[in-house]
Amino acid sequence: MNGSTLVGALVVGLAVGTVGRLVVPGRTAAPVWLTLALGVAAALLGAIVVGLVDTGPAEPEVWPLVVQSGFAAVAVVLAVLTAGRAPAGKEPPPRPGARRREGS
Repeated sequence: MNGSTLVGALVVGLAVGTVGRLVVPGRTAAPVWLTLALGVAAALLGAIVVGLVDTGPAEPEVWPLVVQSGFAAVAVVLAVLTAGRAPAGKEPPPRPGARRREGS
């Protein structure tokens, strides 16, 4: 596995993670960083699988990207679906150092 494979897996994972978040409407319980991290990790796993199954120099250049994208898409979809939706009437917890609203 060379540097371009790692950079390609990083780009594919971030792109699939971002698109996965944009496709699902509404708020989900899974944080954005989790979907991006899972996309990158799964794309790296796809790169490892392609490296293990490598058939030689005659393989097309698009095959590793397809495998990486597939692994990343499955991981992001599973993460978003298993996390479920954020509770409807519930306000998220305040951020550390955030001011409280007055009059509520």
